[in-house]
Amino acid sequence: MFVLEFLTYVVNRPVTLALRLFGNMFAGHLLLLVFTFGGEYLLLHSTVPNKIPGLMSLLFTLVMSAFEILIEFLQAYIFVLLTAVYIAGAVADEH
Repeated sequence: MFVLEFLTYVVNRPVTLALRLFGNMFAGHLLLLVFTFGGEYLLLHSTVPNKIPGLMSLLFTLVMSAFEILIEFLQAYIFVLLTAVYIAGAVADEH
């Protein structure tokens, strides 16, 4: 039983928190890269009808950047909150 509790508090919870934070940040950054490079390619290397979606893609990148900042602050808050809950549970009197 000690081994399972040890693995839960020392390995599983920190790893799942780190993977959650990494996954959310990586997905947001990847989305920004796709829209930025796609918009740049459409603006500079395509014909006239494709320049409008390229411009829209770059404008959408600005909107998504603001959204990404909001999501990262929210994820940092959740990370700190869950870490505090996990530490409080680990040092509680019944453990």
